[in-house]
Amino acid sequence: MKTIEWIDGLVRFLDQTRLPLEEQYVETADVGRLADAIKRLEIRGAPAIGVAAAFGVVLASRDATSPDQIRTLSSRAIQTLASTRPTAVNLFTALDRMSRVLEAGKADGSGEGLRARLLEEAQAIQKEDIDACRRIGELGSALILPGSSVLTHCNAGALATAGEGTALSVIFAASRKTRIERVYVDETRPLLQGARLTTWELLKNNIEAVLITDSTAGVVLQQQRVQAVIVGADRIAANGDTANKIGTYSLAVLAERHHVPFYVAAPVSTIDFTIASGAEITIEERAAEEVTWIAGTRVAPEGVSVFAPAFDVTPNELIAAIVTDRGILAPPFSRTIASLRSQPRV
Repeated sequence: MKTIEWIDGLVRFLDQTRLPLEEQYVETADVGRLADAIKRLEIRGAPAIGVAAAFGVVLASRDATSPDQIRTLSSRAIQTLASTRPTAVNLFTALDRMSRVLEAGKADGSGEGLRARLLEEAQAIQKEDIDACRRIGELGSALILPGSSVLTHCNAGALATAGEGTALSVIFAASRKTRIERVYVDETRPLLQGARLTTWELLKNNIEAVLITDSTAGVVLQQQRVQAVIVGADRIAANGDTANKIGTYSLAVLAERHHVPFYVAAPVSTIDFTIASGAEITIEERAAEEVTWIAGTRVAPEGVSVFAPAFDVTPNELIAAIVTDRGILAPPFSRTIASLRSQPRV
């Protein structure tokens, strides 16, 4: 399964709003359509958003005939794509990389050459994510003891990345080593990414999935049904504070109360070295309708006020380890994260 890919000058992606009932792929050459897909969560997951945005910049250059025109149209696309979702750092990292290609190409008189370099950079971002997912799975599986059941929140699998996922990559790798008995999956209100997407991925990989409501997680931990909690991340601050899907913070608090290790899995590209703590992370707020409606049916009265943050921030002291593609980070995270800046990429 490829969540997003470049095919013959088009971006092809799996519309995740239709899962699990319908597997529908969309092909587009329109940057606006791609930006809308990111906003509407047809494409979602921090790494996948970054890859999609990079390909979107390439799309913008399709019909340009000169380097100047490529730079104008691509820069406009970068602004459009940057406005789609504010929390996931991978989006801005990918767009920064594409901007640097445009800047470096100013001395090039060939439009085709500049366009080719944009595509090459976008495909490099995609490949790096695929490789990062594989390494996260290999490294993180060592944290999962044989015979374990684990709990996860939202969706951090192949649907959220270009590869096999982050948190789910760890689970898939551990399962291949016969260390996983079953996976408890929070439904993840309000948009049910756990119920719709994570269970779908687990079942496709022949892993036993037990779906629970978000409010059941406390009982699962209290009854010692799981030996670890593992989640993904949309942005990690320099001190290890982690933004992830709303409900993650509550789960981390519960895990600490019941002495269950709480792990975060994410590529180094998800770390924002420019912010000191989670207090500096911009938290996206979603439309009220995502809370007042479920599957096309209104479940709350007209006129009710809604508070709908898409993410929350888990303080670093609640995190046992952060699994990255360049190693497993242990507390104190300010020191171990800082050490990554001087390490070469794998």
